[in-house]
Order: sequence, then structure tokens, then C-alpha cells
Amino acid sequence: MPIEFPFVDLMSSQNSYEWLVAYFHPQGLGCPRCGATLAEARAFRVIKSSGLTDYRCEVCDKTYNVYSGTVFEGRRLSPEQVVLLVRGIVKGEQAQILANEIGVCRQTVQVIRHQLQAKASLLQPDSPLQADEESETDEMYQNAGEKRRSASGPGRPTTPTRQQTTGPWQL
Repeated sequence: MPIEFPFVDLMSSQNSYEWLVAYFHPQGLGCPRCGATLAEARAFRVIKSSGLTDYRCEVCDKTYNVYSGTVFEGRRLSPEQVVLLVRGIVKGEQAQILANEIGVCRQTVQVIRHQLQAKASLLQPDSPLQADEESETDEMYQNAGEKRRSASGPGRPTTPTRQQTTGPWQL
């Protein structure tokens, strides 16, 4: 099922919250410890910074909310921020731009991005890049195999020697 981000519908806190419940807890929000349903819990408190309701399980006394069991657990992000953050990460937006749009620091975006990517790689362990241990980076680009300009003089190499190269991207 593809992930869709209808901005018009998601810009309200309630709609963002419902989207989070639908994608983070497809079987319904429940206690992460004992599996009790939301009907077997009571509203415990509302977190001011995020607007989320914490629930206390009547069976095992565990406190949980919509972020429990996700990479957002323990973070004070509003549902709107989380929806926009997930959307930006899926689209591949730069961390600094995404952080500025959402109102969090770049490091927070980076940490969440790495955690989401690690979880995604667990869901798809059969990456074509993992099987090929001898792929070169230039083989993965559209212009792979193109030659550089010809040597400007006889006996001169088309590329500089290893000692002449500088920059953090070169070995």
C-alpha cells in the first residue's frame, strides 16, 4: 500500500493523529506490553508540547500513546510535525530544509531518518546492492561509462594521478 500525504486533509491535528494511528497501528492503538485494546485503557494525561493523549492500561498499568513502539517514542513532536517529517524523509528532502520547515533541529531529523532507514532495511533485506560486492559507484549512475576528455598532450594521462587528487570524496 503506497503512503499518501494529502496535505489538505492532514493539516488539522485530528486528521494527522488519525493518519498516524492508521499507519503506525493498523490493528488499532493498544497497550504495547500486554496487547490490551484502547477500550481497556483510560486517558491518563495530555502532553502539552505535542498535544498527544497518554493512555494508562487498566490491565498492566503501562502508559502509552500513538508513538509507543515507533522511532518517535519519547519525542515531543506534534502529529502534524511527524506526518510532515515522514513525508519529507520519504521524498528524500535535505535534513536542514526539513528541520527548518518542521521546527526541529537538523540532528533530530538525521537521527530519525537513520532509524527509519534501518527499520526499512529490515523489512527489505534482499537489496540488490548487498548481493553485488564489486559494484563501483559510477556503475550506478546514468552516465556511467562515459570517458573524460582526451589527453591534452601526447603521453599525458586523461585523469590526474592519485597524488594530485584532492578533496574529501577521493580515496
